[in-house]
Amino acid sequence: MASTRHWNLGAKLLMVGAPFLLLVFIATAATLWVSWQLDGGAAAVNEAGRMRMQSYRMSLSIGTGEVDQLPGQAAEFDRSLATLKLGDPERPLFVPWDDDTTQRFAVVEADWARYQAQWIHAKPTVFGELRADTVAFASDIDAFVNSIEVHIAQWTALLHLLQMSMLACVIVGATVLLYTGYLFVLEPVGQLKQAIERIQLGDFDARVERVSSDEFGTLADGFNGMAEHLQSMYKNLEGKVAEKTSLLQEKSERLESLYAVTNLVAQATSLDALAQDFTKNIAKISHADGVALRWSSQGGQRHLMLAAHGLPAAMVDAEQCLYAGDCHCGAAVGSTLNVIPIRDATPAPMSHCAQAGFETVITIPVRLHDRVMGEVDLFFHARINPSPSERSLLEALSSHLASGMENLRLNSLEKEAAVSQERHLLARELHDSIAQSLAFLKIQVQLMRDAIKTCNEPDVAKILEEIDVGVKESYGDVRELLLHFRTRANTEDIEPALATTLQKFEHQSGIKTTLTIQGQGLPLTPDVQIQVLHIIQEALSNVRKHAHASQAWLDVQQQPAWRLEVRDDGIGFNPETDQYDETHVGMRIMTERAQRIGATIEVVSTPSRGSSVILTLPTPSHPSTTSAARIDNPQAA
Repeated sequence: MASTRHWNLGAKLLMVGAPFLLLVFIATAATLWVSWQLDGGAAAVNEAGRMRMQSYRMSLSIGTGEVDQLPGQAAEFDRSLATLKLGDPERPLFVPWDDDTTQRFAVVEADWARYQAQWIHAKPTVFGELRADTVAFASDIDAFVNSIEVHIAQWTALLHLLQMSMLACVIVGATVLLYTGYLFVLEPVGQLKQAIERIQLGDFDARVERVSSDEFGTLADGFNGMAEHLQSMYKNLEGKVAEKTSLLQEKSERLESLYAVTNLVAQATSLDALAQDFTKNIAKISHADGVALRWSSQGGQRHLMLAAHGLPAAMVDAEQCLYAGDCHCGAAVGSTLNVIPIRDATPAPMSHCAQAGFETVITIPVRLHDRVMGEVDLFFHARINPSPSERSLLEALSSHLASGMENLRLNSLEKEAAVSQERHLLARELHDSIAQSLAFLKIQVQLMRDAIKTCNEPDVAKILEEIDVGVKESYGDVRELLLHFRTRANTEDIEPALATTLQKFEHQSGIKTTLTIQGQGLPLTPDVQIQVLHIIQEALSNVRKHAHASQAWLDVQQQPAWRLEVRDDGIGFNPETDQYDETHVGMRIMTERAQRIGATIEVVSTPSRGSSVILTLPTPSHPSTTSAARIDNPQAA
């Protein structure tokens, strides 16, 4: 099957213009050839005219007797004849030879031979016929020139004819090219322009008819395809606008959520406030039915609830402290966001979330770099599978929370450092205050010298006893002061610091000590820990100084609030009748420290049955009080 040959626009224009270009080329070549002939004929006419002039010069030389110039003039005439006969290679000079010009040139050569023999070589003495011979010789040369000019006239006419032909070809070619240009170029461009104008006016049904297979045919196909695409886009424009609007709204809500959490993190002043506000915000952002924020211990074994929102009170109370594996929560604290279908998951020892009607729980680790600080648990009454953008948003929010928790910790450490610096300053000031005791001792020493000089033995014994008591008291106060300020709290748990304090006390006083810790509670902040340690140390110091005890106990209870009690089996006292004087400032110092952290101090004592100093820290706000239980609405998603 023969395939149809398609000509492109360039081939069409070339096929139309090629004949005219060929004609123009031929006419130009012919014109150049005729011009060449005219130049050669004109040069031959000039050379023949020189021969005629040379003949008159030789006649003048003969008539005037200047025969010495004749050989040169004759030689020049011979060269002119040879040039006309053979042509000049240095310029276009040639004779249009035909029978007439050949015959006339032969006559000129014969006359020249006769003229030379008669007038140049013979050296005549009579010159009567010289003029007639010279005129006859010049007439033959004129006849030869006339024969050349006849040819020149013919070539000139031919040149004019070629020029007119070229002009006619140019006019006809330009007309044909203009017509074909309009047919092949302007008309398709005009149709395309009209179609574009219709598209601009909103008429997306505009199409361009394909009338050729060249570039404009391809352009018509491309335009028609573009018009169809524009038409389909215009038809689906509302849907796409709605889709883009929804996407922009989603991004705007995402940015708003990030801004709200960032602002919350920046303005948080305590961990409890941060946890409570964060659970409310993330519940609103994720549309969760319940939220639990849990703190994880360093080993990831314990998970304590910091705050909750939307969870039943019974569930909050039961899950205050979870161990790894007790529940779906905390099972993937070291991984990324995890979606757990509660009904399909492996049954856990605790099933409070299933009893509350939740269908899905999403666990989001609260991670700062490589350290997991806790997790956020989102509870839903329906099956939920967040999209990648929602997962990214939730992970970003948990990352902001981790940063906020870390900032609070760093702020607490900074406060601890400031408190520690203040304590060092206070220690130095208290150390300097010992100088008053030393001044008193100095006075007693002077009195003792005076008593020795007067040999007053009773006064010497009394003063010596006072010096001994003052030195011991000052020495004990200094040692105890320095010992207290060397004790520091652990960055994570207060238990090691308490154990260290009891060991030092037992080693210093010889009184046996016992540490008992009950329950699991939230860790104390560093600044609270340091105040608690100082209060415990002061209470133990009172035991050592005043109780005359053989054993002391430190009982620590972490739930529902921190409660620390220092007990002894000493002599005790009656709080109603036995009051401390102003020189014993231990109780006052403990009371001031407790007030600084919002705690309370209580002293319980019975004579002969020992004493107890009870430190009670403020009760943290209960997570379940931050929101109402939503168990009555199991279909909320």
